[in-house]
Amino acid sequence: MTARTSGAFGQTRLQPAASLREQVEEALASQIVTGEIEPGEVLTAPTLATQFGVSATPVREALLTLQRRGFLEPIRNKGFRVTEVSQEELREIAQVRLLLECPPMREIAGGIPEALEAELRDLADEIVASGAEGRLQDYLAADTRFHLLLIELVGNQHLTRLVRELRQQTRLGGLVSLAESEVLVESSKEHARLLDLLAAGDGAGAEALMRQHIGHVPGIWSGNREDLAS
Repeated sequence: MTARTSGAFGQTRLQPAASLREQVEEALASQIVTGEIEPGEVLTAPTLATQFGVSATPVREALLTLQRRGFLEPIRNKGFRVTEVSQEELREIAQVRLLLECPPMREIAGGIPEALEAELRDLADEIVASGAEGRLQDYLAADTRFHLLLIELVGNQHLTRLVRELRQQTRLGGLVSLAESEVLVESSKEHARLLDLLAAGDGAGAEALMRQHIGHVPGIWSGNREDLAS
């Protein structure tokens, strides 16, 4: 296998942020989750450092962090291999997310503050736009923030942490091909519809739509048929 140097949609450009290590880690994690970097591919610090235009040190630190998070496994004297998440694991992750994220929709329905709703609608628009344009790292970042902001309304830090960790364990290898069609855009529009239901106080409808939405994880977002949504 050869070392991967960039995602399917071109090289990643780092933007000014907290630290180079964090930027490299986030960029690589996004490309692994979305399938731009496929399971089994080998990553090396020198090659990635050249790609990102930084020294090898923050890249090496990012790779070690991603190893601890389960994204990578070390290969002696070669680099790191991208790990694979099986279909059964994806199903189990989705099943837990159904239990954690769907019932709270009834609790938060009709109670989203105006300022937060405006931010969520901006995120929903960005999810659709980035999906249509194939900006998968931006898509994943906006999607993650959208869902975590919703779950934070419950006011349970442990719940928020669990949802964040489950999302980090997910692989969505079907996004690359979906971004080249209208399917990703159509599924992305569910975020705005979910907000409409929540704003109208329709907790039951919001819970049902969230179940459908999470069903895409082991389904079309992973390149498979769906059987979890109800």
